[in-house]
Amino acid sequence: MTVATYKWTIDRYHQAVEAGVFDDQPVELLNGDLIEMSPEGVPHASLSSDAGDYLRDRLGNRAKVREGHPITLPNNSEPEPDLAIVDPDIAIYRSHHPYPENIYWLIEYSNTSLDKDLKIKSKVYAEANIAEYWVINLRTRELIVFRDPANGEYRSQVMLTNGMVSPLSFPDVQIDVLRLI
Repeated sequence: MTVATYKWTIDRYHQAVEAGVFDDQPVELLNGDLIEMSPEGVPHASLSSDAGDYLRDRLGNRAKVREGHPITLPNNSEPEPDLAIVDPDIAIYRSHHPYPENIYWLIEYSNTSLDKDLKIKSKVYAEANIAEYWVINLRTRELIVFRDPANGEYRSQVMLTNGMVSPLSFPDVQIDVLRLI
């Protein structure tokens, strides 16, 4: 027996959000599937907030750092990354969430969501051609940098526990790994 599942589209998902269907249950849309979002623990909330402040300081007016807000991707996905570093033109976000062409890179802080962030979200972001995706593993205190999306996967994956890293979109900006982890 085959079990049929319902796949959500972005439009249907937006209608449900506007109707308040998910007001009491945090979910995100990944490849047409509703995925329950894990609650943030204290280290997650503190580190991601501090990282947002740090990145705003490092990037100035060259980018906008959005914390925990949706992005809209063409593969029927509307995830809510912990940090989305996007085009600074805030006027465009009054009519829609950032699209892939507005996104410089994305950051997720992961503890209980590590498996989802490494296996599912990395594929969703690569399929949407997001040039760069960073995962901070809160268990091991390491930064995992995904780059070079092709065929729904990232071809480059580097793990860092210290040192400096420059985002692809801002090669002249040095980010201290220890300030993120």
